[in-house]
Amino acid sequence: MASDPTGSEPTPPPVSPAATPPPAYGGAHASLVERAKNILLQPNAEWDRIDAEPDTIAGIYQRYVFILAAIGPVAKLIGSLVFGYRFLGIVYRPSPVAAIAQAVVEYATALGGVYVMAMIIEALAPNFGGIKNRTQGFKVAAYSSTAAWLAGIFWILPPLGMLSIVGLYSLYLFWVGLPKLMKVPADKAVGYTLIVIVAAIVVFMVIGYIGAAVASGFAGPVPSGSLSLG
Repeated sequence: MASDPTGSEPTPPPVSPAATPPPAYGGAHASLVERAKNILLQPNAEWDRIDAEPDTIAGIYQRYVFILAAIGPVAKLIGSLVFGYRFLGIVYRPSPVAAIAQAVVEYATALGGVYVMAMIIEALAPNFGGIKNRTQGFKVAAYSSTAAWLAGIFWILPPLGMLSIVGLYSLYLFWVGLPKLMKVPADKAVGYTLIVIVAAIVVFMVIGYIGAAVASGFAGPVPSGSLSLG
């Protein structure tokens, strides 16, 4: 510290702005908007951040999954009741009960499906030299689903529903994040990723079949919808 020639207390040197540490990225965790934007646009860097974050399955559900997983079911519910589905000049609108039942089942399937996916990821990881860690597996399952969940917004206008195919970008996010978070060696990463994807497809086909049966059961005695010319 510099001394004052008058004999007063020494004065501290000025602090350079560059010496001030930058704020932590998103605090303890990135916000939902930050996380969604960065996982889509900077997946490699964002997976590194996610990998280093201490977290819990409940925390990821509360901050992220509960919100994003609702986008598709809510959009379909609104789109089907307000606009209906058009084909060859005929408009079909499901009954409110059937539409709500379908939305509830789709939402519940998404919430349960991401956990099932985490279990598959965790169970298969040791077979490919990776770690057995369900929280890390849940991170992969939840955050890689971002593109698919966001793409569900197109269903709010049923003719645009086909654009939800852009949600297949989630497969790329999964491909990048899975071996990184589960610490699978590079020479085994491709095999591990493909096996997990195949196993997940089989599981979700079964879940989807059960979900459709449950939705039909809820809508049972109620008229399933109406047809009109338009």
